[in-house]
Amino acid sequence: MCVTCGCSDDGKVKVTDLGTGDITVMNLHHNQHHHTHTLSDGSAIAHSHHHHNMSEPIHSENANIHAKVHSTTISLEADILTKNNLLAAQNRGWLKGRNILAVNLMSSPGSGKTTLLTRTINDLKRKLEISVIEGDQETVNDAQKIQETGCKVVQINTGTGCHLDAAMVEKGLEKLDPSFNSVVMIENVGNLVCPALFDLGETTKVVILSVTEGEDKPIKYPHIFRSSQVMILTKIDLLPYVQFDVQRCIEYAKQVNPQITIFQVSAMNDAGLNDWYNWLMVNS
Repeated sequence: MCVTCGCSDDGKVKVTDLGTGDITVMNLHHNQHHHTHTLSDGSAIAHSHHHHNMSEPIHSENANIHAKVHSTTISLEADILTKNNLLAAQNRGWLKGRNILAVNLMSSPGSGKTTLLTRTINDLKRKLEISVIEGDQETVNDAQKIQETGCKVVQINTGTGCHLDAAMVEKGLEKLDPSFNSVVMIENVGNLVCPALFDLGETTKVVILSVTEGEDKPIKYPHIFRSSQVMILTKIDLLPYVQFDVQRCIEYAKQVNPQITIFQVSAMNDAGLNDWYNWLMVNS
């Protein structure tokens, strides 16, 4: 078990095509315990641990051996993300070859990702062909809501995993088989930390933040805002009822990422949706 993000080192991922009912199980086996750290410059490294009895002291005569093990560990730091990034590059090339806009939607749980996504699909279905890769630890609940819009959807259940990775998305794309010149929405597992570290091969990262959360989220979780090209502030219809400083939130987001594009929307009363839709149309 990864002590940093809670991901299982020996888990199973289930990929479900809701159209056909076909289920594929991906076995994830890692020989070494690993976790990921974000550096001050926003880059990420992953490293493996060799387990030993922490109650036993490391004697001086074992110092050289310990140094060699540490050196080996350092040499493995990039291996996990390197493998992921190679698969992500393949995904990106495949998507580019089909002229597909792939949007990685990331947020904490309960931000309104699925509500915004279903509203977007319903409103744009006559203008854009949209299909969805839906990520959750368990259940197909959100995928079923998306399927009701009439679009193609594949559910990826990560079990104890707290994020999607490039291999999962590769399998999802294989089942989804999106059309040329279309849009693929990837709804990542609800989490403001780990999804930002894993490149999926997407065209664009979009971070979603609701006004029912704190306006300081961009500076509390800077990496996900720094790595995203777009921030969507959702549930603005609730602003009269919550304590949330919109201007301060925007200032924090711009402090972390001066280039980030920001939309303020409500899927309940239509506010700001046209700006979000126009962005999708222009970039697809």
